[in-house]
Amino acid sequence: MRHVSSLSPIDSAVDELWERRGELSPRDLDARKVVVSAIDLLDRGQARAARLSDGEVVVDERAKRAILLSFQVLGMARSQVGDFQHHDRHPLKTTFDGVRVVPGAIARWGSYLAPGVVLMPSFTNVGAYVDEGTMVDTWATVGSCAQIGRNVHLSGGVGIGGVLEPPNAVPVVVEDDALIGSRAMLVEGARVGRGAVVGAGTILSASIPVIDVLTGEELARGRVPDWCVAVGGTRQKEFPGGTFGLPCVLVIKRLEPGQRHDKAALNEVLREHGVNT
Repeated sequence: MRHVSSLSPIDSAVDELWERRGELSPRDLDARKVVVSAIDLLDRGQARAARLSDGEVVVDERAKRAILLSFQVLGMARSQVGDFQHHDRHPLKTTFDGVRVVPGAIARWGSYLAPGVVLMPSFTNVGAYVDEGTMVDTWATVGSCAQIGRNVHLSGGVGIGGVLEPPNAVPVVVEDDALIGSRAMLVEGARVGRGAVVGAGTILSASIPVIDVLTGEELARGRVPDWCVAVGGTRQKEFPGGTFGLPCVLVIKRLEPGQRHDKAALNEVLREHGVNT
């Protein structure tokens, strides 16, 4: 994990504004212009809150600072879509080039949606980046600054947590070709590798261990490896008050790199391990 601002496409004036952020208000028109320009770059995908570089998550602190500053320099404003009224500092996103947006889907200005993305009724927050061909299914949430790769399927009710503060905090990253099962929760800088399948209802955070069931080895915390099937589980731990199960994530199968997700085959894998589908 690295944190950079020097290579950010966002104007360095954001850093100066950040140093005196306590003084700013919607009356500061010059500051507002700088911040709006930065959020527009995020909205168009020309800037990102984080990206992968050589397998490492690189956080653009300047981008996150711009988002945080926007809540100080933008005033509350009313907007309306049909019969629905909104009152917020951030308007809704208005550019959806090549994106399919089903009624009921909401995306805020400052989120980027690449061509080929499909939004079922869902919510995408400011600073999020959703790459080409990804499906955000019904009632799924893509939190602030979350980074979602190409050809990902976020199934119904998936919760991708957001993170804004502190600016150096690492957002959730889901890499290309991953499948996240219904009602799974990925939070606190969790990372899902390329082509991985995360089973329904799984909870993954930066502090939750990921364990290989074939070896018993703890692989990492908060990170599901590339090309595997992972499900939620528990492991026993002794406490003064007794033995209790603590959450973990279990890697139950390794996939061949490039192997596409066959739902029937995945269901069979889960049934073999006694996991409900």
